[in-house]
Amino acid sequence: MKMAKKCSVFMLCAAVSLSLTACGPKESSSAKSSSKGSELVVWEDKEKSIGIKDAVAAFEKEHDVKVKVVEKPYAKQIEDLRMDGPAGTGPDVLTMPGDQIGTAVTEGLLKELHVKKDVQSLYTDASIQSQMVDRKLYGLPKAVETTVLFYNKDLISEKELPKTLEEWYDYSKKTADGSKFGFLALFDQIYYAESVMSGYGGYIFGKAKDGSYNPSDIGINNDGAVKGAALIQKFYKDGLFPAGIIGEQGINVLESLFTEGKAAAIISGPWNVEAFSKAGINYGITKLPKLENGKNMSSFIGVKSYNVSAFSKNAELAQELAVFLANEKNSKTRYEETKEVPAVKSLANDPAIMKSEAARAVTEQSRFSEPTPNIPEMNEIWTPADSALQTVATGKADPKQALDQAAETAKGQIKAKHSGK
Repeated sequence: MKMAKKCSVFMLCAAVSLSLTACGPKESSSAKSSSKGSELVVWEDKEKSIGIKDAVAAFEKEHDVKVKVVEKPYAKQIEDLRMDGPAGTGPDVLTMPGDQIGTAVTEGLLKELHVKKDVQSLYTDASIQSQMVDRKLYGLPKAVETTVLFYNKDLISEKELPKTLEEWYDYSKKTADGSKFGFLALFDQIYYAESVMSGYGGYIFGKAKDGSYNPSDIGINNDGAVKGAALIQKFYKDGLFPAGIIGEQGINVLESLFTEGKAAAIISGPWNVEAFSKAGINYGITKLPKLENGKNMSSFIGVKSYNVSAFSKNAELAQELAVFLANEKNSKTRYEETKEVPAVKSLANDPAIMKSEAARAVTEQSRFSEPTPNIPEMNEIWTPADSALQTVATGKADPKQALDQAAETAKGQIKAKHSGK
C-alpha cells in the first residue's frame, strides 16, 4: 500500500563514505560472543523481504546468529505488536510508518535507539525527524514516499503540462465532459488537500522553538487553509471532479479513470507505478504543480523505518541489525529489489536510482514536502478534517464553516484523549 494517510526526504546529496555507512555502532568482543547462537525475528513489509535477503545472510554470518524474517503489512505491524510483544511472540525488529512513531512510543512499544550522530547524519533531515520523539531516536529510515503527478502521455504531452494548479483548473474546464476528465485528486482527504492548503499558509500543527509539534496550535482553519479549501471546492462545484471521487471509494474511482484513459492526470504515489505499468498506460511522472502564489504544492513525506521492539530480549543486537539493514549499501540493494526510494542522502543522485522517473519525481517533490506529524494527537486530525473536506466537496458547507468545525472537534478530542500526558 501507499504511505498515504494514517500509514506515508529525500534531498540534497551529501558525501558520506560507503565504509562508514556499512558499519553500525562498534561492539565489544564480549558483545559479539554473547550474541552467538541467538535468534532475531524481523517483521518486514509484504513482498519486500527480497530486499534484505542478502543483508540478513551477511549479518547472520558475521554475528553467528539466526535471523527469521516474517512478512506482515507494515501499517498494521504495531497492532500485532500490542498483542504479540507482551506474549513473547513478537519481533525484535519491525517496520512501520513514521506517523505511527509517536503513538507507539507513548504506548511503550518501541525501544529508544542509541546510535552515533554520524549514523543519524546518513539520512535526510525529514526522514530522521520522523523517527524522533522528544529529541530521542526510535528508528532508522529505510524508504520514503511522497505524492506526485501521474499524467497520460497519450492525452497530454510533457510540454503541454500546466505549470500551476490554477492552470490545471483551466485545462480541466476545457476537457472535462462528465465521462472524461483533465486533472483529478482526492482533495476530500486532508492527506492530499494539505498540499494546497499549506501552500497558502495552512498547517496541521504549529511548532515550538525546538522544532517539536505544538498540538495546541492547529492551523487547518486559518486564513491560508480556508483559501486553499476554496480553490479545491471550485474543482467539485464546476463539475471537474466526478461525484464518485468523494468518500471511501474515491481512490478506486480515481485510479480506474486513469487506467482506463479517462483522466489526463492524477495525484497519486509511487505505490501505483507497477499497477499503472501493468495496465499498459503510457504515463509520465513529475512533481506536483505550483500554486498561483508561486509556491510549489507541498505533500506529506511518508517514511518507512526499522524499529526495535520494547519487548526484544536481544535489544542491543536488534539495534545493530536495524543499523545494518538501513545502511547505505543495504539501502541501495533494497531499492534495486523493491524500487522503494531510500532515505540515505548520499544516494540522492545515484545513477541506479535516478534512472527511475518515479524516484526522480519523489526526490524533487520531497524538496517541497514535510513529514506527516508523528505525535499521537495527529490521530485526532484525520477524521474531522476529512469530514470537513467532504462537506466542502459536496457543497454542503463553505470552507471556513467546515474547517472551523473540524478544528474545534480536533481540539476537543485532543483535550479529552491527550491532556493527561
